[in-house]
Amino acid sequence: MWYPSKGEVTYRMDDRVSVDIPGSGSYDSLLFAAKNSKLLAFQRSREEGLELERNSEKICTVAEGISAYFNSLSYGLSNDGMNYSGYPVIGNHSDMMSSGGCLDSKEDALATACPWDSRIHGQFFHQTTFTIPLRNVKAFISDIQSLVKIEPKALCGLDLYNGVLIRYVQPSFAYLGIEFEGMEFEFTYYRSRDPLMPRMYEDFFEEIEQMGLFKYEGLPHWGKNRNVAFINAIDKYQDAAFFLMMKQMFDPLGLFSSKWTDAVLGLGGDLTVDTEGCALEGLCICSKDVHCSPTNGYFCRPGKIYKAARVCAHL
Repeated sequence: MWYPSKGEVTYRMDDRVSVDIPGSGSYDSLLFAAKNSKLLAFQRSREEGLELERNSEKICTVAEGISAYFNSLSYGLSNDGMNYSGYPVIGNHSDMMSSGGCLDSKEDALATACPWDSRIHGQFFHQTTFTIPLRNVKAFISDIQSLVKIEPKALCGLDLYNGVLIRYVQPSFAYLGIEFEGMEFEFTYYRSRDPLMPRMYEDFFEEIEQMGLFKYEGLPHWGKNRNVAFINAIDKYQDAAFFLMMKQMFDPLGLFSSKWTDAVLGLGGDLTVDTEGCALEGLCICSKDVHCSPTNGYFCRPGKIYKAARVCAHL
């Protein structure tokens, strides 16, 4: 987990050990645990209020507390399935590499809920996730650090969601798999429930998104992204034609297809639109001011570091 605004990283080291070594450790990520519904609603309302006030200093303060809380509880690791007493945590792979207490949470008339449960006023966020070739990782990280130097508080919002999650990735032989040794970067950040309401420091997040996907040759995660991540994405895969051939062979009637998957795979339909405010939800990369929110002071401008980017900047 990388916290760009704090200049800190938390590393998780995983090692295989013999099955003869005792241990009943487990991992139940705090991010995916059921929580008090009223607390979740309060946290979301607070985040909305701070966004509306453009109170970045307070967001940084709240984020500092959240990351410290997660660290104090070891992110959900336990040595015996219940309690954490220190490292190393040793357990079966099936218990250590799984996470998500929400799956087994009790039915209690929504006294508790998963943070993203649509039945409560809880979390609502965007995710941008892509894998960058190792040769480009250092320059990408350096560019993000340069953005932070321009405005140190700009990326504190990431820390509300436990920072940037980074994974090391090996090449895959799957037709639409990662084709190189790389690092996957996952950004989770605030999303307004009003699709025409811009976000504080929106331009910073959009520039990072476009840098990773276009400047540094990132391959998009097929599930965790906004529409703009899939622009010409299919052309980045050397075996895409084989995938489409297999798709036609096994599903000639398109039973498992939709307008969305056709657009993502370049088979028809539009990934982007040319409408008022389309850049706010990642439905387009802005090319004119109306794609942003001029009435709220957001205009389409070049990126601060990556000048080829087009982002909605607050002026």
